Amino acid sequence: MADYESDLTRFMRRYLAQHPEELASQKKGRAAWWDKDPDARTAPSPARHSPRAGGAEYTFCPLSEKE
Repeated sequence: MADYESDLTRFMRRYLAQHPEELASQKKGRAAWWDKDPDARTAPSPARHSPRAGGAEYTFCPLSEKE
């Protein structure tokens, strides 16, 4: 089964052989997202959690007879 090559793999090999400029573009795109030193990456923004129930709701207060 080691000799099997999918149609997509065959297509990509032929395409990249005919368009070598795509390899440079591929490496540039990969470097933008993945090929970075862990210390150079920015920290993720803090998560914004929704408020907990039990404090921010409207509390109903009935009016007195005078009001």
